Amino acid sequence: MNQQSDSWTPYYQKTLEKPHHPRTEKALGYAETNARRAIDCGCGTGADTYFLASQGFEVLAFDNTEEAIELCIKRFKHQPNVRISQASFESFDFPPTDLVIANASLFFADPQCFKQTWQKIENSLLPGGVFTGDFMGPNDSWADGMFARTCPLTKTEVLALFKQFEVLEFNERDETGQTVAGIQKQWHTYSVIAKKLA
Repeated sequence: MNQQSDSWTPYYQKTLEKPHHPRTEKALGYAETNARRAIDCGCGTGADTYFLASQGFEVLAFDNTEEAIELCIKRFKHQPNVRISQASFESFDFPPTDLVIANASLFFADPQCFKQTWQKIENSLLPGGVFTGDFMGPNDSWADGMFARTCPLTKTEVLALFKQFEVLEFNERDETGQTVAGIQKQWHTYSVIAKKLA
């Protein structure tokens, strides 16, 4: 994410006590690997990281905002199976993993580097490993880049990313609604759970 940390403050305040995303738990149930490692991309305040660590995973969590990293370092300072780093999708070194979580974070990947970013994600997943995350569609209010640099994709472009996967769940949202911070906007997103083929 490339926003200044102060623009994320209301979001972080609202999500500090928020539980993990239900889709993260679903994705965990689909994984068919044994390494027990997960990567939480754009970890925010660490809700998904906390859940995965509680399930015995080694979790590598990263975010591009200093505020999120400071919050997570405090939250996970006594959990040796969690490693926190300040990084972007473009700079993070994706190691082999069972699970990649990218809930509402790939929206803010650099569109100029997205092909390489996705290749890194795909390459990091072990056969039978699972990706779960969201992509921004072209009808989203933020797709024009006025709020922040974003990486909108069409439905065809999103589905084309998963040639080496079995798509287990695919949901499109195209409607007006509020953000966690209470801002009204048009949402256009694609949410995916997919298992990498052996």
